[in-house]
Amino acid sequence: MSTSVIAPQSATIVPEASRPEFLPTLFGRSLLIVAENAVYSLMERLSPLDYGGGFWAFYEHEGKPLFLAPQSKSRLRITGEITGFQGEVSAEAAGIIATLFAFSHLSFQSEHLSEGYGRLYAYSADHPEAVEIFQAID
Repeated sequence: MSTSVIAPQSATIVPEASRPEFLPTLFGRSLLIVAENAVYSLMERLSPLDYGGGFWAFYEHEGKPLFLAPQSKSRLRITGEITGFQGEVSAEAAGIIATLFAFSHLSFQSEHLSEGYGRLYAYSADHPEAVEIFQAID
């Protein structure tokens, strides 16, 4: 009997042509500016030693927007005051953490954001840095 193992599908970077619709679809048009700024502000607080702005990649999974991640460094130290977690993670994991915090912070304002949080939380369970992500958001 043969058993095949299927690796979890990873998120992919949104192509340049699809970027304009990514944020409105992820956060909804009514909270677009608030949610986007929340992610960037949270990253400043989560990684004050390593994050100082810059270009962000947008990630989707199974055709749906999922999270944002900074591209200024490949790894970031999470040391900020909003989480008890102290450690270094990939830029992708740092983006997942910041996006989860933003979703959580704003989820009471929109069912759409609650659904986005649930989708990203479920995706994070299969991420290679799931332990670090969950420690950071706990």
